Amino acid sequence: MTDVFSAQKRSAVMSRVKGKDTAPEMTVRRLLWRMGVRYRLHRKDLPGAPDIAMPGRKLAIFVHGCFWHGHDCARGSRVPKQNGDYWVAKVARNRARDIRSAEALAALGWRVLTLWECGLKDPAALEARLRDALDA
Repeated sequence: MTDVFSAQKRSAVMSRVKGKDTAPEMTVRRLLWRMGVRYRLHRKDLPGAPDIAMPGRKLAIFVHGCFWHGHDCARGSRVPKQNGDYWVAKVARNRARDIRSAEALAALGWRVLTLWECGLKDPAALEARLRDALDA
């Protein structure tokens, strides 16, 4: 099935999709700040440019949107009706890139924590998960 938007309109719509400072990322950042943890953002000198990096702890945190990174939850397993083949390939490329980034960070001695958008709904569980990662 063809796209319902023209190429120009689709480009305008997609240009508004944020890559940094997303709502899920801001949720994690606010929680870390309240916990007294300080961090660096989007370190381009690290593989995958983690959303949150803690150089002293060698901890990199990625906050992934379920749809964009192909999580196995209901939102992540959804395939759009329009241009489905493109989206399946796009998500597969994103997942492959995520794996490569995590492996490269591990090779540099960094620990990687991946937080999914759907897992941020329970603040107590999220805080416990972050505390476990920080204590490790």
